[in-house]
Amino acid sequence: MMSLLIGLVLVCGEAFAFSPLQDQDALNARRYYRWVDGLEHREPVGGYRTVDGFHREIKALVVGRPGVLRPFVLGHSVQRRPIWGFRISAPGTEIHTKVLVFAGIHALEWISTEAATALLMDIATLTPRGVEVTVVPLLNPDGREKVEQDQMAGRRRYRRGNARNVDLNRDFAVNRKAKAIWRFLLPAYYRSTKAALSQPESQALDRLAAKERFDVAVSLHAFGGFVYTPWAGIWSRPDDWKTFHALGTTMSQAQGAHAYKVRQLSRWGFFFRAHGAEIDHLYGEYGTLSFLIELSRSGLSPWRPSTFKNPFDWYNPVRPARHIDKGVSAVRGLVHTLAAQEGVSGSD
Repeated sequence: MMSLLIGLVLVCGEAFAFSPLQDQDALNARRYYRWVDGLEHREPVGGYRTVDGFHREIKALVVGRPGVLRPFVLGHSVQRRPIWGFRISAPGTEIHTKVLVFAGIHALEWISTEAATALLMDIATLTPRGVEVTVVPLLNPDGREKVEQDQMAGRRRYRRGNARNVDLNRDFAVNRKAKAIWRFLLPAYYRSTKAALSQPESQALDRLAAKERFDVAVSLHAFGGFVYTPWAGIWSRPDDWKTFHALGTTMSQAQGAHAYKVRQLSRWGFFFRAHGAEIDHLYGEYGTLSFLIELSRSGLSPWRPSTFKNPFDWYNPVRPARHIDKGVSAVRGLVHTLAAQEGVSGSD
C-alpha cells in the first residue's frame, strides 16, 4: 500500500511539474482571458471596433491557435492599463528573423490598431516558418480610452498623447536635438519631449526592443499614404538606406494598385523633421530596420463636409476596409519575403 501511495505521489508530482498551466505562455494566456472578460462592452464607432471589440476577437484566435498566438504584457500605461503584445510563430520551427509591428501610439489613430489586429489574425492563420512576428495593437491605451469616452459623449476633441498629454512619437532617445534652420520658423515641428523615454509606454517599447533585438520593425500610423524610413530627425542617409529602400519597395509592391510611396521621413519635405521618433530610436539604438507606415490618405472628404469638423474623421476613413488591407498587404508581403529569404542583411 505504501509503495502504491508513493507511486501516486511521484506520478502526480511529475504531472504537476510538467503541466501546461505552469508554462509561461499558458499563464499569460489565462491572464489575458480574464482581462478581456472583464472589459466593458462598447458598441463600434463609425465602423471601428472599441478596445473590448478587437480584444475579444483576438482572444478567440488565441483560444483557437494555442502555441501559435501567445499574449504577454510588455508594460503598463500611466494609468496602469496593461499594454498587450502577441508573439506569433509556427511551433517547433527555428526562428531566423524577428519582426515587430506596433500601433496606436497616437490616441486618435484607430485605423492603425485595426490594421495591426487584422495583420495579427492574418499571420496567425497562415504563419510563415522561420519568422516570429510580435504585434502590439495598442501602445497608448490611456489616450485611446480618452477618445472612446469622447466618442460616446459626442465630443469632438483633438487628442494625440497619453494620459499626460505627452506625444509618445517624440519621446525616444535618438536624433532628439533640432539642428535645421527651419526650427526657428516652424518650432512646432521640431519639438521633442523634455527627456528621452519619459513615459511608461515608450519605456515599455524600449524594454521590449532591448530584450528581443528585432531584425525589422513597423510602426503603424495615420495618415498620409507613405512607407517611411529613418532618419526622421536628420537629413543625412542612414548606412542601410539601400536595404531600407529594398524592403520598403517590397511592402509598397505588395499593396498593388495605388501603393504607398517609399521615402525617408526627414525628406518628406525639405523643412520637416521628427525629433525623438520611434523609428530613429529602434534603428539607432538597436540596429532594427524600422519603418513607419502612414495608413490611408486621410478620412477627409469634400463630399462629406462633416469630416472636416471632427478630428476623429481626419485620421480614420469612413470606410476603413480597403485602407486596412493596404497596411496588412504591405506587412504581410514583408514578412513572407523575409521568411523566403531566411532573414535580412544590413549594411553592404
